[in-house]
Amino acid sequence: MTSVTPFRIQKSRKSTSSSAPRRGTSSPRNTSRPVKQENYEYDDPLDDTGVVASLASNLNFRDVPQFIQYIRFRMFTEIPQNGAGMNSTRIAEVLNYRLALPPIVSVAHIDALSTSSTNIEREIVELAHKGVLRKMTIPSRGIGAAAAGDGVVLVSEWERLVRENGQLSDVLKTKYIEALKTNKTSATIPNTAFTPAEISALTTTGFLTNSTASAARTSTFARPTTASLGSLASLSSSGSKNASGSIGAVGGQFATHHISGGTGRAAVPLAYYNFSLPNAGSHIKLVIESRAHLINLLQRMSRHREAPMNALRERWDGGVVGEDAQSQAKKARGEFKGVLPGRTKKWKQFWGLSFEWVLEECVGAGLVELFETGSVGVGVRAVK
Repeated sequence: MTSVTPFRIQKSRKSTSSSAPRRGTSSPRNTSRPVKQENYEYDDPLDDTGVVASLASNLNFRDVPQFIQYIRFRMFTEIPQNGAGMNSTRIAEVLNYRLALPPIVSVAHIDALSTSSTNIEREIVELAHKGVLRKMTIPSRGIGAAAAGDGVVLVSEWERLVRENGQLSDVLKTKYIEALKTNKTSATIPNTAFTPAEISALTTTGFLTNSTASAARTSTFARPTTASLGSLASLSSSGSKNASGSIGAVGGQFATHHISGGTGRAAVPLAYYNFSLPNAGSHIKLVIESRAHLINLLQRMSRHREAPMNALRERWDGGVVGEDAQSQAKKARGEFKGVLPGRTKKWKQFWGLSFEWVLEECVGAGLVELFETGSVGVGVRAVK
């Protein structure tokens, strides 16, 4: 019997990385990703006739209070009666938000609608001294679109909010209103004007806020007084009487205190509070974010950061159905394929803020400029 010798079938091994040919060091690996191309609606710059478009051409107001009323009542778009894209709960939320906003109007907004910012500023000072309106100094939260600027409020509206507040006692309401009348042009008030319990109630309701900036303790329209001139004179002469680089050359150890007399002992610091209105923070947030959104729309529409006003308005509104008869007929037949108002950013984030209102804010703040194109109407350009 013949024996069969067993044998194994050997499979060919795969080449390892060590045996495989290596990439030469002179040919680097291409790891760069393709650059994403921006799809702009307007690749070419708009025609500019050199004529600056104005928002104040059709307005003929006599005084600042008329500007304030005009700006306030045009702030929001009316909620559509049909096809709003919002249920009753959301509609109630939008209406309550609008009612809760304080009646603040930025000075920049008034400047955008007026023909002379100098006359407006002069009139604001006069009306503040007469007790007709108050100027609110809003703390700076940044630059550009993030800087809210100063605002003005009619004193009658301010007092109305105080009287309608249900969390303050009648005695405290009267005391607070008297403090407003006594400090017509002052943005702050010391803590000695109210008791600790009263200060707690006023800060809780939003009629006072903490103030830490010493510069804000002066009058909004302050002029040098006799005491301040004496202090400034003492500081100005200290540099010539003392060696350069010494403490005396900059006014001495107590240079930051008033130099109107006394023993030189540091004065006991007082706490100061800003006059404010409830929900002022919500108003500032709305102004800043809406400005930034409008600038962002311009940047996305054109590489030149400009666009026709009508096209920019459509972008702000979110491409909703038009109000003309043809658009409404298409919507009734079910042929409209646009977006309902409640689904747009204008209503979801900005509570129906009107395009005209935001544009005027940006023009007054110096963020955008208007110009005549001669072909597509008024153009809007972001200021670089």
